[in-house]
Amino acid sequence: MARRRRAQRRKTLPDPRYRSLLVATVINSLMERGKRSVAERIVYDALEQIRAAGNEDPLAVFTQAIDNVKPRLEVKSRRVGGATYQVPVEVAPDRQVSLALRWIIDYSMGRKGVPMNRALALEVLEAFKNQGNAIKKRDDTHKMAQANKAFAHYRW
Repeated sequence: MARRRRAQRRKTLPDPRYRSLLVATVINSLMERGKRSVAERIVYDALEQIRAAGNEDPLAVFTQAIDNVKPRLEVKSRRVGGATYQVPVEVAPDRQVSLALRWIIDYSMGRKGVPMNRALALEVLEAFKNQGNAIKKRDDTHKMAQANKAFAHYRW
């Protein structure tokens, strides 16, 4: 934890093509070693593949997929009297988006033998249909929080 002051959050500018903060955030999350043009090409190609899959508005599909993957609850470790408890807590809205994006990108990267733009498009389409690995991860997170509901009184 920082001892001096809170780090200031930088504003994310919308992406140039779709004018969307969410797409800009995905590009930033996907970017490795500062290669923004590579990340942009991957995301834009994935959105075009979503459009080619029969969806007239890929941005609406993408937004709905992120909303489907967002976790509402998660568990955090709390140490009380020598014991560590998994305490369920509600997830802040910005953390919900970052977790959803992280899960979708991680599972897209896990698809071996598939180009990243295709893998990202497939993962988004599965999340849009409430299927796939990212939805399973969200459900596992919710199940863990539900199983540890008895320790909710340790929340602070």
